[in-house]
Amino acid sequence: MGFFGFLLLGLIAGAIAKLILPGRQGGGWFMTLLLGVIGALLGGWLGGLIFGVDLSGGFFDLTSWLLAIAGAIIVLLIWGLITRNRKTA
Repeated sequence: MGFFGFLLLGLIAGAIAKLILPGRQGGGWFMTLLLGVIGALLGGWLGGLIFGVDLSGGFFDLTSWLLAIAGAIIVLLIWGLITRNRKTA
């Protein structure tokens, strides 16, 4: 998968993760892209480590999408815990 395909996968996975998680998470589209890409990396790494999944299937592989979304959910949950106590001025 190319660089732009990976960014698109991360953006969409981050947006889907925001829709799945209840409550309001801070951050706009850039933060969604960043957390989605980090989540896609985390999901791919954990999938390869725990389940032995080979992610060479590319952009349209269902396993890549599911792992990216799961990773984005994990990253958004951690992001929510970090930013929960911040006050807006």
